[in-house]
Amino acid sequence: MNFTRWSARLPKAARRRAARAARQATAPRQPAGSESESGPAVPAARDKRSGADGAAAGAGAGATAQLRDAASRPANEVMSASRPVSDSASAVTSGNVRESGGQAGPDGSNPQVPTTAPPGAPVDGSPVDGTHTDEPRTNSPEVPHSRAPEPPLEPSTGHDPGASQETRAVGALSSIDALPVDGLLGQVPALAAVVCGAEHRIAYVNDAWAQVFGPRSVGAPARTALPEVEELGLLPLMDQVLRSGRPRSVKSRRIEGRNRTSYYTFTCTPITSAEYDGVLIFGTDVTDQVESAERLRSSERRQRQAAVTLQRSLLPQELEQPDDLRVAATYQPGGTDAAVGGDWYDVITLGAGRTALVIGDVMGRGVRAAAVMGQLRTAVRAYARLDLPPHEVLQLLDGLASEIDASQIATCVYAVHDPSEGCLNYASAGHLPILVRDAEGTVRATAEPTGPPLGTGGWQHTSGSVPLEAGSTALLYTDGLVERRDADIDEGITELERAFAGATGQPQVTCDRMLRAMRITAEHDDDVAVLVLHHPERSDTEAELFRGASLDLLGGTEAAPRARAFASGVLTSWRFATELHDLGVLAASELVANSLQHGTPPMRLRLRRTDRRLIVEVTDGDDHLPRRRQPEPVDEAGRGISIVATIASTWGSRRTPSGGKAVWCEFALPAD
Repeated sequence: MNFTRWSARLPKAARRRAARAARQATAPRQPAGSESESGPAVPAARDKRSGADGAAAGAGAGATAQLRDAASRPANEVMSASRPVSDSASAVTSGNVRESGGQAGPDGSNPQVPTTAPPGAPVDGSPVDGTHTDEPRTNSPEVPHSRAPEPPLEPSTGHDPGASQETRAVGALSSIDALPVDGLLGQVPALAAVVCGAEHRIAYVNDAWAQVFGPRSVGAPARTALPEVEELGLLPLMDQVLRSGRPRSVKSRRIEGRNRTSYYTFTCTPITSAEYDGVLIFGTDVTDQVESAERLRSSERRQRQAAVTLQRSLLPQELEQPDDLRVAATYQPGGTDAAVGGDWYDVITLGAGRTALVIGDVMGRGVRAAAVMGQLRTAVRAYARLDLPPHEVLQLLDGLASEIDASQIATCVYAVHDPSEGCLNYASAGHLPILVRDAEGTVRATAEPTGPPLGTGGWQHTSGSVPLEAGSTALLYTDGLVERRDADIDEGITELERAFAGATGQPQVTCDRMLRAMRITAEHDDDVAVLVLHHPERSDTEAELFRGASLDLLGGTEAAPRARAFASGVLTSWRFATELHDLGVLAASELVANSLQHGTPPMRLRLRRTDRRLIVEVTDGDDHLPRRRQPEPVDEAGRGISIVATIASTWGSRRTPSGGKAVWCEFALPAD
């Protein structure tokens, strides 16, 4: 079929259907020559038209009836009946001229109908009721299809009292119906194209489509003549529309133009009729919306990045690595919003080979939670410098939390690892239990003691202890790792224990495996902090660099000489240089002498070395901590701690769990 001719026939067929519907809806007409309520009878001859006038009357009346018919038909059928073809109006006009009755005279006019309408007749020559018929009009009795004229409108008001409200509305809109569809779609700024058949042959493209993609040939298949529909993924969509008879849309398709990149949303709407099936492709420019959405997403990303940067700035930028432990941590912010969280962790070296590890969680999200978290983390570092037992640190932190913001609930666990004791001492303020896996892979969770969250006040925290021998690994975490809305938190802890039992390798690898095992992704709705410490097993060669020795002292005048002799022998066996050997012996002598003078038995001298430092420590039964004094030049005593502080890299003291104290100093080993 020639598709130009096919598309030109569509308005004509539509007008025929409209005319038939209009005839059925038309009220009974008065016989020719009779009078009506609105005026005298109109002669039947006045209803006759010339060929040209009859064609115009048929087109105008048919358009009005088509609009009335469209009001009762589905929108897609109306669209199918109004194909956007540029020559449709002329084709319909010529068709109506051929259907008009009468013979043309010598001058080209119809002798049966006056060329000039008499007074009271419609100017355009159409019947006064706005209907149209395909039958030839004549006043001759021999013509079987002649009919009486309709009563004219009232001259004063143009109103027909006998016409229905629908007829008046359709008559008022007849000028709109007469507009060609391609004229309407051609003025629409959106892209519009019409295809038909299973091959989606082109029936029409409007100017907007041609400006974006270039002109297209009518009748060609869309796959070859409209390559853009295949690039945009519209061909499968058009097939679905033809099969289902339902509209389909694709959103925000990118189109590269000469000067700019645009985005269009395309809607494919079925066009169905008894004669053909087709698809109307309608593209709406959504570039502004897409660019606005991208700006919004970019702004949200920047805000989230700022929140994550703020969050991470409150956390350690680099974890301290103790001599005897390997430590790693990871933090996963929760949600996709720009709110900061309250999870934190820290690793603090306390001296004498001891290490403090802390992890906490301020409930909620936002600036307030982050502010409370930052203050608590700073306070923990300050209290840790006092080298207090874990429960005393939490006791101080509890009082501070109530002063910072009593409405914020915060949990925390504070643990200290002492390689000389081979254990992990801890205290918990409402936090989840620590998990410890030994060298054989057995996992155990720390039990009591556990106190209420920070800030509650009136609670005496206590410390507990769990073994952490060589080859063991400890896991500290926040509730975001194990808490789920649809499950009990104990189930999450049990699942974590199973995953932790099989998570071997370096601490950072263990952190990452825990996140994967617990299905923590970027869309997780809660912050997650994980802290892993591993006490590695060492080979014989490495073990030579991590050694220790101790001597119990009963007091008396012989204690100091014994201590010097013991220290000298040990340091010599460790093959230290002479200078470091002499400094170590001097420090041991001064610390023992200070303990003999100010402490009580039992006393112990302990020497430890790592791959980075030498540690000298003396413990006794008195809990009064020494202070560095500034002796007068004439004083004969009180210079022991000052001497130690001068020759050592650092020194310190702490109370021991047994009720005594420990005084220690460190010497940095020279790099090889």
